[in-house]
Amino acid sequence: MSAFASPAAFDAALADLAMPDAAAAAAARARQDDLTKPPGSLGRLEDIAVFMAGWQGRERPGITRGRTAIFAGNHGFMVHGVSAFPTSVTAGMVANFAAGGAAINALAGVAGLELMVVPLDLDRPTADFTCAPAMTEAECLAALNAGAAVVTPDLDILTLGEMGIGNTTAAAALCARSLGGGAAEWAGPGTGLDAAGVARKVAVIARALAFHADAPHTPFETLRRLGGREIAAMAGAVLRARALRIPVVLDGFITCAALAPLAVVAPGIVDHCLAGHCSAEPGHVRLLARLGLVPLLNLGMRLGEGSGAAVAVGVIRAALAAHDQMATFAQAGVASGVAAGAEGQA
Repeated sequence: MSAFASPAAFDAALADLAMPDAAAAAAARARQDDLTKPPGSLGRLEDIAVFMAGWQGRERPGITRGRTAIFAGNHGFMVHGVSAFPTSVTAGMVANFAAGGAAINALAGVAGLELMVVPLDLDRPTADFTCAPAMTEAECLAALNAGAAVVTPDLDILTLGEMGIGNTTAAAALCARSLGGGAAEWAGPGTGLDAAGVARKVAVIARALAFHADAPHTPFETLRRLGGREIAAMAGAVLRARALRIPVVLDGFITCAALAPLAVVAPGIVDHCLAGHCSAEPGHVRLLARLGLVPLLNLGMRLGEGSGAAVAVGVIRAALAAHDQMATFAQAGVASGVAAGAEGQA
């Protein structure tokens, strides 16, 4: 059965967001305060453990089964020369994923994540969004449901990524329409455009925004008009994961941009999400701030394909290991004041 049978079903899911288990989060926080360390001394690692406890509904959360889902799609606006690479690279990289030769293959493996790659009609790009909606209603629903389909109840964590030549253009357009600001505020070099290329991208985005200016500003309409299949799929995956209370690790600018239209009407859509990293794409810093997300890492990455999110899972695993394996003061036979004093003398 499709998770989103209609735009109304998508809207209903967005209006009825599941909440974390407050009791489990409180128990995890109490455990953190009772571990053999001064309270707060592990910084964000403590917050990550509590976050995971709330969404997994258990005091001592863990990652037995994690998945990284990579969605791939092509875009009709590529006829305007907004990328340094042709659309054929998208299919080539999907083949590389299948052969095990991409960065995400290595990074997902070391993070202990199963990799799922979902190509979405690569031989049929979306329509050119400067003169038509990128997707029909049926196409957008199909993409949303393709995203939802990768989310299964047995997952402890889900990371998301994408592959789609030119899709920083769609991401920038989604941000501009959803969050305000002109095309120039959100457009960046993507895979390596020079100044003239960025200016061309800005002009294309501005034309698209003007063409769709009078269209309804609902999340669904914004996604279908200015997004892409891979972007809509990530939005569908996040919304389905929320229904199942599965924590999500977001990747870079494009992944986060998939949530920009949703966040306008439901700011809490990111409450079950962690920002894996801050990418080198200029708009990502601004977008993270607007979404209220603080990235776990800032490594200057700009590859996409879920790479930053996969690296961040290592940090999450470290947080959960400390939370689960450290002794409490009672177990260690150490007075809490001793630990605090030792820290102060270090």
